[in-house]
Amino acid sequence: MCRCLKVSASGYYAWVSRPESARAKANQHLLSRIREIHDDSGGMIGSPRMHEDLVAEGVHVGLNRVARLMAKHGIQGWPRKKRGRAGRQTYRPPGIKNHLERDFSALEPDTKWVTDITEVHTQEGKLFLCVVIDLFSKLVVGWSMHHRQDRHMVIRAVEMAVWQRRGKAPVILHSDRGSQFTSGDYQRFLGSNRVVSSMSAVGHCGDNAACEGFFGILKRERVHRRRYRTLDEARADIFDYIERFHNPRMRRRVATQDRKLCTVL
Repeated sequence: MCRCLKVSASGYYAWVSRPESARAKANQHLLSRIREIHDDSGGMIGSPRMHEDLVAEGVHVGLNRVARLMAKHGIQGWPRKKRGRAGRQTYRPPGIKNHLERDFSALEPDTKWVTDITEVHTQEGKLFLCVVIDLFSKLVVGWSMHHRQDRHMVIRAVEMAVWQRRGKAPVILHSDRGSQFTSGDYQRFLGSNRVVSSMSAVGHCGDNAACEGFFGILKRERVHRRRYRTLDEARADIFDYIERFHNPRMRRRVATQDRKLCTVL
């Protein structure tokens, strides 16, 4: 082999007996933690979200290095399904406009929320999920599930978010023009709790991309990997995803950002 590769025998034996480099040792330690996070997520997250979790833990590592290690050892996330969805024409109540204008950034918590409804299929029928997401922290601050997508389900989700809100300053709540969000009961509930209603334009799904993005990740990482026999089974699994997986990750990310800001100041 040495003659074929034009390498001296002494050089080969020196390479074999050479101790492992510091970089290789660091990669082994990093790979071990990557495997643990990947297993904890149920094999769902890919390199971008893996990198976010590692940084949130205080690990100083680049995205390319994480992606390289994961690819080398066959560690990958759950692929995204691409599909389109047709919209429907609805009206926007008078006096309500799009306050976000696709600006999904927020400098403080409880200033901008987004909400939407999605459906989950079970062998007992459809389960509908409504969430309220804080654009500052990306936390699901309110959620509700029911076998009917009515205004009461939506109001329960917003009620949870209002109950957890810090302070009484007005907060913008953006939604699409679904009948649940245009209903009189829903609009009156927002008005009585200092919540400013904001609504998307007709046929512009990108106006609520932040909420649509959460649903896409939820389904790719959890729902599409399960077969729910009952509505209760789906409820329990979605609760587990929101409260034991998604929200703790977002809280760690916010805590990391706060530490970095304090260091800079």
